[in-house]
Amino acid sequence: MCAIAGLVGLDAEEKTLDRMLKTMARRGPDDLGVSTSPGCTLLHTRLAIIDPAGGKQPMRLTHNGETYTLVYNGELYNTAEIRAALQKLGHRFLGHSDTEVVLHAYAQWGADCVERLNGIFAFGIWEQGRGRLFLARDRIGVKPLFYAEHGNGLLFASEIKTILAFPGFKTQLDREGAAQLILLGPGRLPGSGVFHGIRELEPGCLGYWEKGVFGAERYWSLKDREHRETFDETVEHTRFLVTDAIQRQMVSDVPIGTFLSGGLDSSIITALCAGQMAARGERLKTFSVDYRDNDRYFRPGKFQPNSDGEYIHIMCEALDTDHSWTELTPEELVGALEESTIARDLPGMADVDFSLLVFCRRIREDVKVALSGECADEIFGGYPWYRDPEVRALAGFPWAQNTQDRAEMMAPEAVRGLDPREFVMDAYRQTVAKSDILPGTSPLERRMKEMVNLNFHWFMQTLLDRKDRMSMYSGLEVRVPFCDYRIAEYLYTVPWAYKDWQGREKGLLRQAVAGLLPEPVRLRKKSPYPKTFDPAYEKIMAERLNNLLADKSAPIYALVRREKLESLIGMDSPWPWYGQLMRRPQTMAYFLQLDFWLRHYQVELLF
Repeated sequence: MCAIAGLVGLDAEEKTLDRMLKTMARRGPDDLGVSTSPGCTLLHTRLAIIDPAGGKQPMRLTHNGETYTLVYNGELYNTAEIRAALQKLGHRFLGHSDTEVVLHAYAQWGADCVERLNGIFAFGIWEQGRGRLFLARDRIGVKPLFYAEHGNGLLFASEIKTILAFPGFKTQLDREGAAQLILLGPGRLPGSGVFHGIRELEPGCLGYWEKGVFGAERYWSLKDREHRETFDETVEHTRFLVTDAIQRQMVSDVPIGTFLSGGLDSSIITALCAGQMAARGERLKTFSVDYRDNDRYFRPGKFQPNSDGEYIHIMCEALDTDHSWTELTPEELVGALEESTIARDLPGMADVDFSLLVFCRRIREDVKVALSGECADEIFGGYPWYRDPEVRALAGFPWAQNTQDRAEMMAPEAVRGLDPREFVMDAYRQTVAKSDILPGTSPLERRMKEMVNLNFHWFMQTLLDRKDRMSMYSGLEVRVPFCDYRIAEYLYTVPWAYKDWQGREKGLLRQAVAGLLPEPVRLRKKSPYPKTFDPAYEKIMAERLNNLLADKSAPIYALVRREKLESLIGMDSPWPWYGQLMRRPQTMAYFLQLDFWLRHYQVELLF
């Protein structure tokens, strides 16, 4: 994995390029490269995973009279197949990196090459003769890609901070950005970078910058089709897709490990990886996170029925993995508040981000690559809001049914001219309207496909942002096998009755892995990413919020009513702020992040 950036139609002094490269160093600590052509400069920092000697970037190729220069962040899982197809067409390769395969694939097939790629990626290719830039992003959105038109040119980068490092680019926030932070945050509108003037190339999209204009188009989306397989055939098909995705994503020239929570998703990945490695006489490294005195303070609830420890031990004993625990204290969590905000370039999921940042730093001491179970819940329908008829029947984003509370938080100037409910509902309706659904689909199946699209374009993107930024900030590549687009495509067509087999969340997936996992783990009720229940954490957050309230000139008051911030200390909403985990302590942390973000980035308000 890497960091990429580029400047088209813009001049930059060496000190500017150095400043931009420094913002990219954490994503790519192993190497850096710069390519300058008339009209375009490309930047790259590298985390070397495949072909360390032969995968140096930017990478250049001359083919049929055109010179192509590539910067690429990602990993292909069908490299061998594409290389073989290209070799039959006369292409010759100098190494075995997937980077070289992507470059040749574009030279051969142009923009159509992305439809052949199975992987996670964001890349830019400069065509010297034609004087145009091509940008593309993977179907699911695992790897980030931001861009901004500036002057008469274009800037693009893996992270927002790199664009902000370019001279003259202002860190500004308009009313729409402010509304996103308060009414939707930590989610954001598809294609938005929240900062004024910064856009994100959406998942499954590509585009060209040519003659001073950037035009993007979608090359992939979830499409509905008739599902004709029986339940048993669906189980077998699912088992194949999940197994194949995990095995493909084990490819690496450096040691790998897995996140292990003791939940269904991470346990499936761990079991398959451990089996593959045991066949080679190797032992898999596994990693878990917990909190100091969690056994003392843990409180079962609707969203978190049990803690992870017992199930992690079951998996480790069953598979004989080389296991490492990371135990976090409230002080460590709070200490990562500022750093995690910088890693994401925006306020995030509070201590759900803080803990992952520290956890990834610990994992990186042992491995460069780890596999994680993100996105199975979105694709297989595992979240409570999929399965609660009352919640899923409500219009709006099911993980944030608190628009009224959020609207009341907004400062008068920030909300001027804005109807908060309509702002949120318009975003909701646009997503639902884009759902591809066959005519004649039953009301239940229609709603479940709408729910998949809502989760796919919103909640899942927030989690993928979190996993990418927190891991890459420590130079750790995290792969997410359940994000294989073939799984997403197939499961979108599967009837809800199959997914919810026997009334269990992810019942189909559980059936597909029968015999792979110990039964207590296979049948364990869903429990989300662990959070701390230690009252010391909430106490520290309340103290920090009180300190903020004492500063009557704090920048956050331009966005948020001071009296509403104060009420957070003693109030707990019936709805979490976002998702399942952001209750009162995490909501306080979110607003502390927001204030830090305004200060650190010296954000100028455009209202």
